[in-house]
Amino acid sequence: MDSLPMKDMANTYIEHSIIINNFVTTVGPQLQSSICRVFGDSVKYKWAENDNKPVIPDVSINCDIRNRRSTNFLGVPKFIMEVLSDATEVYDRNDKMELYKKVEVAEYWIVDWRKKQVEMYVLSPDENSIDDAEYKLIAMITEKNKTDLRINMFPNIMIGFDQLFDCID
Repeated sequence: MDSLPMKDMANTYIEHSIIINNFVTTVGPQLQSSICRVFGDSVKYKWAENDNKPVIPDVSINCDIRNRRSTNFLGVPKFIMEVLSDATEVYDRNDKMELYKKVEVAEYWIVDWRKKQVEMYVLSPDENSIDDAEYKLIAMITEKNKTDLRINMFPNIMIGFDQLFDCID
């Protein structure tokens, strides 16, 4: 896999930012008494698996915030969420997902604001290999089957489906 470049997000829709903000402002207070913190798309991660090129997730929950150098986190977050846009969908579903799997991000959500849909993946051991893991889709939540969204890695942390998509028509 080639290293992932930082993407110019200047042409993303405002809905992209609304979803990120809704998640951060709802989940952030629920993490206050823990060592973990939720970050929006303003933080960068650098990993050897990506030739130390910065990667900026839309949302991450990091429990190792002291492991950083300058403006970059070096540790692996427990949770990452990417919000799809026309410009980033292929990148988020392929290159980024592959990188997150490689560095062993335990849980990965893909949110499509256009469809009002959340795909929830958890990292599971690959049955064919002792060393590898694969993302397993554990839920696809839409308006038709909406429920509270619980983060598998943090079972006491919750965001309502309608809270996540608040202000999205």
